[in-house]
Amino acid sequence: MVNRLYTLEELPYDYAALAPYISETQLRLHHDKHHAAYVNGANAILERLDKARQAGTDIDMKATLKELSFQAGGHILHRLFWQNLAPADKAVKEPDGTLAEALKKEFGSFERFKKEFSQAAASTEGSGWAALVRCGLTGRLLIMQIEKHNVNVYPQLRILMVLDVWEHAYYLDYKNERPKFVDAFWNIVNWDEVNKRLEALLK
Repeated sequence: MVNRLYTLEELPYDYAALAPYISETQLRLHHDKHHAAYVNGANAILERLDKARQAGTDIDMKATLKELSFQAGGHILHRLFWQNLAPADKAVKEPDGTLAEALKKEFGSFERFKKEFSQAAASTEGSGWAALVRCGLTGRLLIMQIEKHNVNVYPQLRILMVLDVWEHAYYLDYKNERPKFVDAFWNIVNWDEVNKRLEALLK
């Protein structure tokens, strides 16, 4: 039996489709180099685990699992990120349907949600992510700051939308001005995808 490994999937749109908010050059570097590095890193650890198990040898589990959490987390979050982005010529500014109602119920208005999410993204310490999540215990929508790919994660909360605020996500286009990148993000959100993720949790 061959154990399965992670794969780097193609983007669901052309590399130039997110311009002018994310340039083709920035997107190629982000997807083909940085995201690919997390896929390769996670697979290398899985292969290391497989070999150790087959040979019956011991490995440093603490270090190995910490590294796997980082690498696999990077891959999974990037995968979500690409899917919740839409080509600039097809994106709409606000959600509707179930998602719009849920955001209004939790935050009072879409604008309030947008403000809180933007503040969370801009103020994430170091490298990391901002995420919109749903708590299955309370049914509430919450905002989560994720440092690196795996720190400050709320256990079992399902992610609906993420924004990558590592410098590699925006530095070529926005230099060190993360807030400008956060503002640009709102022009290319795939609200249909985010809404589908929420509706799938409610079935």
